[in-house]
Amino acid sequence: MQNSQLNRFLLPTLVSILMLVSGYGQSLIAPEKTSFFEPSDTFNQKRFNYALGFSSVTYTGFSIGLYQVWYKQYPQEGFHTFNDWGEWENMDKVGHLYTAYFQGVLCYKGAKWTGLSDNNSIMVGAICGGLFQTTIEMMDAFSSEWGFSIADMGANISGIGLFALQQKYWGEQRIMFKISSVPKKYDDFSVVGSNGTSMTLQDRADHLFGSSFAEKYLKDYNGQTYWASINMNSFLPQNNKWPVWLNIALGYGADNMFGGYENEWDRDGEQFILSEDNYPRVHQYYLGFDFDLTKIKTKNHFLKGLFSIFNIFKAPSPALELNSRGEISFHLFR
Repeated sequence: MQNSQLNRFLLPTLVSILMLVSGYGQSLIAPEKTSFFEPSDTFNQKRFNYALGFSSVTYTGFSIGLYQVWYKQYPQEGFHTFNDWGEWENMDKVGHLYTAYFQGVLCYKGAKWTGLSDNNSIMVGAICGGLFQTTIEMMDAFSSEWGFSIADMGANISGIGLFALQQKYWGEQRIMFKISSVPKKYDDFSVVGSNGTSMTLQDRADHLFGSSFAEKYLKDYNGQTYWASINMNSFLPQNNKWPVWLNIALGYGADNMFGGYENEWDRDGEQFILSEDNYPRVHQYYLGFDFDLTKIKTKNHFLKGLFSIFNIFKAPSPALELNSRGEISFHLFR
């Protein structure tokens, strides 16, 4: 399927589920000696059973729902591959890496909550993240509209690996992967089609990415940036003065994309071509600051859980941009 839409669907779904669990968990499990939100020091069979049941229901519901609302409407065929390398300037590939990474991190934290050992929790995080993403790829593989993308799978494995290796050898996530999205206002520039019909860039963007704030935030690659957020304090000697919660963030984005590979599209049989001279597709590279919410000191385990969830988003902050045309610009919030 169009992976840009799917990854954006998965992100808010998982976040919403985790927040619901945090909000209603105490009514689902009998009170314990420790706070419900505090990870167990030893293996807790009751918590494990609950987590296993919840994960199974979530995965089953996700898989069935996804098939019903998306894949069922397209013809099916045998397993086949699909080369989509370079589509959307590979923003969707970075999106796959990011999604697999944060799934691994959050599932790891869920496993630690049940009292599993660190190694077993890492394995759970890797398996759960891989299971969700591989399910998507396999549905693609049997759809005649798409196919199994080796590039997507490689990005998924990379995201899971980056989580697992850091947790195994550093015992923490020193380099976190995050997303930010700044809703973009498009020009009223009109593109004339082959039959003389015109449409504005805003019309094209609305068709591709939706018109509501939520749709644009989740689907508009032109407004999105993916970040590697580096906790500098963890790489510096002990007793350094660098704030433990302040990160340096390196970002990647792209702009002026109105089609998967080129700025050409068809609408009702009419072809539209946007000149590269006026709107060249560009790669964007960012340097900015970010906040590691998990480093905020609090004894409230409910807040710690919320901080872990919202830590998958980059905090709006100043950033410098260098694009592939050699242009440098400053953003107050990115």
